[in-house]
Amino acid sequence: MPPKTNPLRLNMLQLKTLTLLQELARHPEAGSPQEDGGFRISRLPQAHGDHFHIGQVAVRGADATGLSNEMVWKALERKALVKSHFPDAITITAAGASYDTGIRHKILHGSDH
Repeated sequence: MPPKTNPLRLNMLQLKTLTLLQELARHPEAGSPQEDGGFRISRLPQAHGDHFHIGQVAVRGADATGLSNEMVWKALERKALVKSHFPDAITITAAGASYDTGIRHKILHGSDH
């Protein structure tokens, strides 16, 4: 039997936020790796216009509202996917980094500039 999609029953805002955190964790300029296998993100991207960039991908601002929402950070922390240091930093755990959100292709877009 294939693994269940979204076994922790994250809502769409939580899924989008976790997907963005996973992408940020792939970029050393966003923060630093932790000894426990997590990645502390201390530099969240700044929007220009209606989008922002993470490396070579563009993200619509509307898909990133959870990055500044303390309640979303707390919900992800309760599910052991992140450790919140709101508003200064967030650490994505190893479990959070490996969680299949299933929406990566929907919110991360190739960049043309």
